[in-house]
Amino acid sequence: MTSDTRKTGDTLKTGSDKLVRDQPVGIPAEQGPLAPYHGAPPPAPQWFTDAVATPYETHFAECEGVQIHYQTWGDRAKPGLLLVHGNGAHAHWWDFVAPYITDDYFVVAMTFSGMGDSGWRDEYKMDVFAREQLAVCEDAGLFKHAEKPIIVAHSFGGFVTILTGAEYGERFGGIVIVDSPVNPPDGPRHGPPPVRGGKVYPSLEAALARFRLAPPQLCENHYALDYIARWSLKKSPMADNSGDGWAWKFDPSIWQRFSVSRPPQELLKETRCRIALFKGDKSIIWEPDVRDYMRGLLNRQVPFIEIPEARHHVMLDQPLAFVAALRTLLQEWRYSTSDRVMLNR
Repeated sequence: MTSDTRKTGDTLKTGSDKLVRDQPVGIPAEQGPLAPYHGAPPPAPQWFTDAVATPYETHFAECEGVQIHYQTWGDRAKPGLLLVHGNGAHAHWWDFVAPYITDDYFVVAMTFSGMGDSGWRDEYKMDVFAREQLAVCEDAGLFKHAEKPIIVAHSFGGFVTILTGAEYGERFGGIVIVDSPVNPPDGPRHGPPPVRGGKVYPSLEAALARFRLAPPQLCENHYALDYIARWSLKKSPMADNSGDGWAWKFDPSIWQRFSVSRPPQELLKETRCRIALFKGDKSIIWEPDVRDYMRGLLNRQVPFIEIPEARHHVMLDQPLAFVAALRTLLQEWRYSTSDRVMLNR
């Protein structure tokens, strides 16, 4: 999820005129929060180190001529759960979350085309992103289990998943939308993010020093930022042919070749499976009336869960609180009947 931003010293101003500091005072505005570490990994707690060391398998599913990267954790005999990232991100954003869900689920994390280790397209469409979710579920065998799979999706991935829930909801046991606000039609609109990326940095240290979250926000868990930043980079030739440097993996022109077929307001109202909404209680991208508006579209048959002290990037800000809330919701869903599914029949 992105917002219209412009720099104001070491703060950024969003389209809704909220000033947001995205790094501690004292770090120059042109640098990111990882700059003080000079390329070294920040100290990490043991739980995080253990989680990212958990073995997983890497796979690729073909979708309309493009290879879609995904990872799997756990026992394929268990019900499936698909984790979906946000704008410009990738499957590795979930590496420290997935191992905490494998007691009950076979967990899959995917990467959209144009991002991470997936292939690029000549043009990008929301409908195709939704079909990439289906392709990964098919390839990973999630539809073969007696229990329908569940999708957990963050930010931009949440908007894709709302479309999936409307168009293909009968194939899923539920969708969990994490900090993806659907504004009223007359509410604020955030256009495509500005062109970025494409630059090749001379060293890993230089690239890490420029890594920042979008939309802008503070994130005290620098070990998580560093981890996802390293997985966001690839070696690439320098423009002056002086050797290899480092570049971001995402397609820098993706949003200039992107189209949406239907508004999210219509799609949310038409979701054909149970749904839950998560929000960081300090997320800046929610207008005051959006929660009630989304509940109204869903006939209020929906849990709305706020994670304390979390901003937009909930799994980075409060990963263990997010895991605890998600596991509680999933347990409740396994042993209850969805009223929303009944209403939509």
